[in-house]
Amino acid sequence: MGCGASTPEDAQNEIAAGGQQKPTDYNYMCKLLLLGDSGVGKSALMMRFADGSFKGSFMSTVGIDFKMKTVTIDGKRVKIQIWDTAGQERFRTITKTYYRGANGYILVYDVTNQESFDRVKYWLNEIKKNGNENVYKTIVGNKADLSDQRAVKFEDGENFSKEVNIPFIETSAKDGLNVEGLFTTMTQKFVKFAASQN
Repeated sequence: MGCGASTPEDAQNEIAAGGQQKPTDYNYMCKLLLLGDSGVGKSALMMRFADGSFKGSFMSTVGIDFKMKTVTIDGKRVKIQIWDTAGQERFRTITKTYYRGANGYILVYDVTNQESFDRVKYWLNEIKKNGNENVYKTIVGNKADLSDQRAVKFEDGENFSKEVNIPFIETSAKDGLNVEGLFTTMTQKFVKFAASQN
């Protein structure tokens, strides 16, 4: 999907009962893809931003899930599609098809799980193979509220982000720490790029 374009499903949803095309209630559509190992909190980040909710119990995403939220950025209404991909190996073939057309990638690891941090390189490589390297990316260390269980230092995330030249932020889906800022910044970067293409 190019900047501001909508999917076929969106077009179907916007056809009124009388067969007339309804005017869209947004200026741009932004597709953001959450990537990372199973259990790092991708679904929780999506739910916190889209619904303002948090569920403490963990349930693996099967295949792919998504939420939408409309926000106003620089006077423009932007419909954000947040796609939550399954981290398990058995769903990778399905989720790879969603890399294409993304306007931004959010690479999530769990600050209490060193392996999930080490595998951010794997997810970057998946973007290189299946997606668009030239769109905005952010590395996210989630579960920052679990300071007593921390396995990955803030400095480790920061240093890695400098190494790969991708912005870095720590979040807590439970407390809401930096979640709004993460999605807002991603969307602002998209709007700036989309506006430059007009």
